[in-house]
Amino acid sequence: MASLESLTEDLLVRIYKGLASDADRKSWRLVCRDFHRIDALTRSSLRVLRVEFLRSLLANYPRLDTLDLSVCPRIDDGAVAVLLTSRGSPWAFPRAAASSLSPPGRDPLAWTRGLRKLVLSRSTGLGHHGLEQVIRACAYLESVDVSHCCGFGDREAAALSCGARLREVKMDKCLGVTDVGLAKIAVGCGRLEKVSLKWCMEIGDLGVDLLCNKCVDLKFLDLSYLKVTNDSLQSIGSLPKLEVLALVGCSLIDDTGLQFLGGGCPLLRVIDMSRCNGISSCGLVSVAKGHEGLVQLNASYSLTECSSILLRCFKDLKNLNAIKIDGARVSDSAFKALSNCTSLVEIGLGKCIGATNLGLMRLVSGCVNLRVLDLTCCHSITDAAIFAISDSCRNLTCLKLESCNMITEKSLYYLGSFCLLLEELDLTDCGGINDTGLEYLSNCLELSCLKLALCPTISDKGLGHIASKCRKICEIDLYRCNGIGDDALAALSSGCKKLRRLNLSYCSDVTDRGMEYLGQLEELWDLEMRSLFNVTGVGLMALAAGCKRLADLDMKYCENVDDSGFWALAYYARNLRQINLSHCNISNMGLCMVMSNLTRLQEAKLVHLNKVTVEGFELALRTCWVRIKKVKLLAALRFKLSSDVRETLHSRGCKIRWD
Repeated sequence: MASLESLTEDLLVRIYKGLASDADRKSWRLVCRDFHRIDALTRSSLRVLRVEFLRSLLANYPRLDTLDLSVCPRIDDGAVAVLLTSRGSPWAFPRAAASSLSPPGRDPLAWTRGLRKLVLSRSTGLGHHGLEQVIRACAYLESVDVSHCCGFGDREAAALSCGARLREVKMDKCLGVTDVGLAKIAVGCGRLEKVSLKWCMEIGDLGVDLLCNKCVDLKFLDLSYLKVTNDSLQSIGSLPKLEVLALVGCSLIDDTGLQFLGGGCPLLRVIDMSRCNGISSCGLVSVAKGHEGLVQLNASYSLTECSSILLRCFKDLKNLNAIKIDGARVSDSAFKALSNCTSLVEIGLGKCIGATNLGLMRLVSGCVNLRVLDLTCCHSITDAAIFAISDSCRNLTCLKLESCNMITEKSLYYLGSFCLLLEELDLTDCGGINDTGLEYLSNCLELSCLKLALCPTISDKGLGHIASKCRKICEIDLYRCNGIGDDALAALSSGCKKLRRLNLSYCSDVTDRGMEYLGQLEELWDLEMRSLFNVTGVGLMALAAGCKRLADLDMKYCENVDDSGFWALAYYARNLRQINLSHCNISNMGLCMVMSNLTRLQEAKLVHLNKVTVEGFELALRTCWVRIKKVKLLAALRFKLSSDVRETLHSRGCKIRWD
């Protein structure tokens, strides 16, 4: 048998590239020095959690093209200044160990020469000086994400404009940026191809017009929820290369603006105009007639009714594969017209008034290639419609049936018999679903996401059928499923080892024994367990000890968990980033342990903690204010917390929501 020493570097690199998960790659680099060296030479992306190790990590991985600092809460101008010096010291970052220095003989700035993408989303401490330093140092940077940076304004936008090679800028919810800041970016970054400005409420027509004039190579533009008017659409219409346009929630645009689009943007393929109250079918006709290459169109909750003229236009769009008209009034004749769009693979009909069995039968008779179908809140459909869908659309991978109260276990029999490629199924609030139906559904072996919230007639037995056969399940929603208890969790723990998301809120039969079973799910990272009154500190201890990857935990109203459980949580659950402890019986000491030990925690909801005093809240907040980004507190504390605590949290970019 050949030894590891006989494996060449090229062969090791090929093996490394075949590793699919982060856990596998982590295990790889812990094997030996050679494996660690291959990891360092091959790794192209890095997501950093602690700023004190950033310098050494960047020196160890000189070939990075993507650097993600979105979960690194203490990155600020000072840290950036240290990173961009050729030499550093152990005192450069607070509490940094000597081992965090750059390894001798390595260029600490090598990473700047290969970096192409920088993610600074939610970085609250980085100002315009630090941002400009980074942008200038990384001369080949092509993509920057500064979304949700609460302090990002026109000065920071000016710093961003130093990136002459930038092709992509994402600034979602940068509330301080105005037309002036966008103008600076447009002038300085003329090569931009993708720009996202969602929720940048201070940007208007003037900034958009200048962007369109200066960045003529734009291919992707997201202006969702901006107060732009038809003037912006006239400017956008001049973009010769635009392929994707998002205008979600732009309430000031109307059919006149859509006519400008209809006569421009010859390469437009995807347009999202959902929740645009001012448009109608007439405006969409203009868009459809002017863009024969249209692939996706989303007009959800924008139309009161789909006209026959618009539906005939859809027929002429030979490349159209996705239509969403959620919330519109439709008729059986409309479904018949849609059935002529044989290229469709996705249709959104959620909350459509007039959706009937007959209409859906007509629809699927022609659209046999459907893979995604949304029938949320289509209350009139029955098992007959599901039979037609299952029989015609056998390649279906996603079906949403929330609040379709008239379907029964027969529908699940049809799906389990014909739709064997089904991956996602939403049965929320479908009261006719029972254990027999879940047994039929268990034949869909590709199922990865199953939503059964508010299904009162399912029990441990039914979930056992799913767990025994659907081994690819990674998300299950059991919200208020009163028949679910510990036996169901036992089945999930043995059959669904890939489970990552689980909602058990208000499943009152779950006890500590169930938590022990959940502790066997090593991949679990998102758990909602509100109002589990039979769970105590013992159960939480078992959960925390087993689920080391847990990142999001909601245990509101878990009133019988005592400090022993919270101490265990503080000790074991070091990956937690979001936690909801509202209405829990945690003490001052327990809260301080949780908030100080969970070094990756970024968001906490701490409402109605009756055993925690004002002094306890202050001490807990002081232990985590260098990293916490959002905290929810009782409104009465607004005037009881010291001004020092409130001002320090605000200065570090932490948002306090007063309940």
